[in-house]
Amino acid sequence: MHGLVGRYAALDAPQRDLPPSKLLLLLLVLMTGVAPISLYVLVPALPVLASDFGSNISIVQMTVSLFMVGIACSQLIMGPLSDRFGRRPVLIGGVTLAMIASIGCIFAETLPQLIAARFLQALGGASGMVISRAIIRDLYSRDRISSMISLVIAVMMVAQMLSPLIGGLIETTFGWRAIFYLMAFASLMVTIAIAVALPETRRRVPRAPGGGFVADAKSLISTRAFVGYVLCQVLASSIIFTFAGGGPYVVVTQMGRSSAEYGAWFATSGLAYLLGNLCCVRFAPRHSLERLMWFGLVLQFSGALLNLTWGLLGYNQQPSWLFGTHMLVTFANAFVMSNATAGAISIRPQAAGTASGLMGFTQMGFGALCSQFGAWLGGHFATPVPLNIAILVLSLACAASMIFLVPRDGAMVTEELIEKAEEEESALL
Repeated sequence: MHGLVGRYAALDAPQRDLPPSKLLLLLLVLMTGVAPISLYVLVPALPVLASDFGSNISIVQMTVSLFMVGIACSQLIMGPLSDRFGRRPVLIGGVTLAMIASIGCIFAETLPQLIAARFLQALGGASGMVISRAIIRDLYSRDRISSMISLVIAVMMVAQMLSPLIGGLIETTFGWRAIFYLMAFASLMVTIAIAVALPETRRRVPRAPGGGFVADAKSLISTRAFVGYVLCQVLASSIIFTFAGGGPYVVVTQMGRSSAEYGAWFATSGLAYLLGNLCCVRFAPRHSLERLMWFGLVLQFSGALLNLTWGLLGYNQQPSWLFGTHMLVTFANAFVMSNATAGAISIRPQAAGTASGLMGFTQMGFGALCSQFGAWLGGHFATPVPLNIAILVLSLACAASMIFLVPRDGAMVTEELIEKAEEEESALL
């Protein structure tokens, strides 16, 4: 712990762009993974939950959609709190709440109780998602942020891409409640790791009079580059949420496969996303943020168009066709999301937590709607073509947000804003 603190905790004059230590990388992965792994590990069991609780697909899907609403609310709350009180105490409180809520899920006797506990689980667990991005911004410059985010996601994806498969196997062998025993234990271990090994990284900069969440939010929202980066990231992530919402019903209901088999196929999407992040880590030092984003946007749209083409040609009852082309989409997704995130949280470095929270809130709020819509498309049609069309439209909208909202000289605009923010900090000091 002391080596990590000594290396990163000189906050008055932060040492930027050091190679990440293995311990720091592990902590970032653990805190980032709590919420998304908790989300996806339950997905294969949704048809079983519908049967056990005697409910329809749309109601059971609320265990996922309201989970994402909880993530959205958490991002809006935890990000600004971490700017004000520090990254470490907010993280410890959030992951502890996730552990308590997981225990509540174990003893849920009705579907509303389970949904409420899942909401609280997301509210606490998502603190790691928003604060990990702020920690990376605390420690690294704009040019290194996307590669660091990609590196964290790449390592985390090894576990996340297996979570639906693990969830399906646990549900098949022990029942769906056993999934929450695993979640509670994992949350406890992450809380202990943060308490023991994570230093405080927030820069202790005096705030301007009238400063705070509202002032920071107004400054960010009034910046065209920030809005463009956020919308691009949100729409790209909505592709994943839409497919994750409809995928189980397409594979299990339409194609007649088991939940465990769906988990195995879903892992291929995670593998493609993992490879995309690893490639982003490799290419980020040699290419600009905007160039990497455009590469991802073009490839993402091409994959979505190919996915729809296979569906229209009748290759719609084999998971290999559906997931094969979707792997191309998720590979490209990694380039778009990590670089859009880097652009957004670099607009105002001293408000990195607030920027991360605003982006995460929008991402998860819209993602919850897309997940619910994806489930409706998968559960009420006999073909995956409507789901393919939705993904293509989102891909097109994602590219349009970059074209029309992010200035051509977005990097220059962002660097000017960073310099202005640093001047404001120096004046306060």
